[in-house]
Amino acid sequence: MDKTYRILSINPGSTSTKFALYDNDKLILQETISHSAEDLAPFETLADQYDYRKNCILETLRDKNIELKTLDAVSGRGGDLGPIPSGTYRVNSEMVERSRPGRHAANLGPIIANDLEKQLNIPSFVVDPVTVDEYEDIARFSGWPELPRRSGFHALNQKAIGRKAAADLEKPYEEANLIVAHMGGGISVGAHKKGKVVDVNIEEGGLFTPERAVPPLGGLVRACFSGNYNMEDVIKKLFGEGGIYAYLGTKDAQEVEKMVEKGNEQAELIYRAMAYQVCKAIGAMATVLNGDVDAIALTGGIAHSKLFTGWIKNSVSFIAPVKTYPGEKELESLALGALRVLQGKENAKEYDFDFNK
Repeated sequence: MDKTYRILSINPGSTSTKFALYDNDKLILQETISHSAEDLAPFETLADQYDYRKNCILETLRDKNIELKTLDAVSGRGGDLGPIPSGTYRVNSEMVERSRPGRHAANLGPIIANDLEKQLNIPSFVVDPVTVDEYEDIARFSGWPELPRRSGFHALNQKAIGRKAAADLEKPYEEANLIVAHMGGGISVGAHKKGKVVDVNIEEGGLFTPERAVPPLGGLVRACFSGNYNMEDVIKKLFGEGGIYAYLGTKDAQEVEKMVEKGNEQAELIYRAMAYQVCKAIGAMATVLNGDVDAIALTGGIAHSKLFTGWIKNSVSFIAPVKTYPGEKELESLALGALRVLQGKENAKEYDFDFNK
């Protein structure tokens, strides 16, 4: 009988920590721990939160009578690790140090995983971090040689949904051409060409989200030098206090839909505008694939919305069939990536800071 591996998957978010327990590919437990502004206020930096969040996980496991000694591995979501190939990586000291200065909550994944590795003497992994880079050379040019375009997107869920959509088409992922739109607090639209995400919308602008803004570059530059904002102010307006939140005071798409249902025309216009920009990004990625698109996959939390996905389908279904995969498969993907290594089906990659030079 094949060995059963118990894997703890950890996915830190800006206001929550999600984790799950898998026995091989079977889900045993899944939890979401919410963190209020008051909970996080004592921590000066994001990295300072790791011990608090780790203890939240361990306390929940104890409450569920899960013994830590039963764990065989831990797999955490990875953040700003620099441009690296897709795959499963062993967490090492270089990865931990690279993660500490990051502003994205995903940067806590390797730090927590590494801490649990030391505590429990089990291997720790990161799977498809947000900086997975599979761009073709032509996609890297920005017009500013010192600032090339770099990949940065919801690689973990994009890859998982890409594989799922290809399977539903009865095609190997490595033979399919897909456009995947991950729609949540952040939105990324990727062109999946024969198993590689060769371009993503996320850096060049033009697509706001429930909490993120992408203003015109000229206006942004003028704002930065106006004397009215410091760097922290600008970062907050771009990440966390922008997008729908800046217009309507909420980051919750369900709350926006309630406003629409009650006849709030401004809320409907803003919500439609976000869908409109997703459609434009999908159209752009269709050109990257030369119009040869097997399917368009809509995923993430906002994909639960029939209203929002309906607007998108009406605009882009002429390109290819549109499939919806609501929610995200990140915790499952973290476990499966670790499982492939533990079962000897895949070799873990060694993270090397030289990738980022």
